[in-house]
Amino acid sequence: MAASDLAALAALFADESRAAFLLALLDGRAWTAGELARHAGVAPSTASEHLGKLVAGGLLAEERQGRHRYVRLADPGIAHLVEDLAARSEPRPEARARPRSLREASAGEAMARARTCYDHLAGRLGIAITEAMTARGLLRQDTGFALTDRGLAWFDERGIALVHKGRRPVARGCLDWTERRPHLAGIAGAALCRHALDAGWCVRIGSERAVKVTGEGESALYASLGIAPAALR
Repeated sequence: MAASDLAALAALFADESRAAFLLALLDGRAWTAGELARHAGVAPSTASEHLGKLVAGGLLAEERQGRHRYVRLADPGIAHLVEDLAARSEPRPEARARPRSLREASAGEAMARARTCYDHLAGRLGIAITEAMTARGLLRQDTGFALTDRGLAWFDERGIALVHKGRRPVARGCLDWTERRPHLAGIAGAALCRHALDAGWCVRIGSERAVKVTGEGESALYASLGIAPAALR
């Protein structure tokens, strides 16, 4: 990559509205231009201009259904880049602005507790799962993220298929922007997140990326990984 290409990529992030779009799209879903405009508090025409730049720059993929235009993050690698940048740009706790309302504080706590990061689990939930898998010998972090043979068997025993697509790694670490520690991403992270939602271990709450662990999920995570329910609340 030439220096000019890197500068052009960095410039795509150097706008607050575009950054808000990218963070919103970390929920893994496709959004319309109107939805993103309302989310960022900008005019539809402004949103359309910004989205055009993000699509042209390869950060977003565009889909059209009838008259509706949807956009989503181009691929998991872009999601990883956005989350990593968010983690590195997040101010230290003592420098953070105080929530402006109880609702804002509650939403922030929910996101920190458990959320999706594109297609895998993040926040304290993601960290708890990652650390429990490591402690039980299912996941290795000492030489990079990798599932062990016991880890592969753990997924297989639960009927969680690890479907290989392209060059995406089976397991990779993604730096968590609230916990500042890596959580499990890659094919395994996506499969586990999908299973958690399909099996009712977690449910989405609100319009953001926050999820909540259900009673069934607490029991399942304790039985399969030894994670105490209190650590998930």
